[in-house]
Amino acid sequence: MKRVPAQTIRATVLTWKGVSQEPHRFGGMEFRLGNRELGHLHGNRLLDIPFPLKVREELVGSGRVRPHHILPRSGWVSFYLETEEDIDRALELLRLSYDIARKKASHES
Repeated sequence: MKRVPAQTIRATVLTWKGVSQEPHRFGGMEFRLGNRELGHLHGNRLLDIPFPLKVREELVGSGRVRPHHILPRSGWVSFYLETEEDIDRALELLRLSYDIARKKASHES
């Protein structure tokens, strides 16, 4: 890969309004919108993202992601970065998480 996944993803996601970065409690880099976690990276190879169960089922069913590597029955998914194109796919998934979180936040206000 020419681009470094964690650096590229971080640089992009932190441009989105209201997104912050924190260390993840199990290692890695966590992205948040307010109190909501959008997802977290473990190094340059693994991205975990929480989704509502319906969205998670659609994503897993389409083969875009895998069930979470530790919590396979939860709303969490795992996405493995294996090619440079996967960086863009990871950003699409994080953007979906971001859009869902913004929508939920607007309904809670």
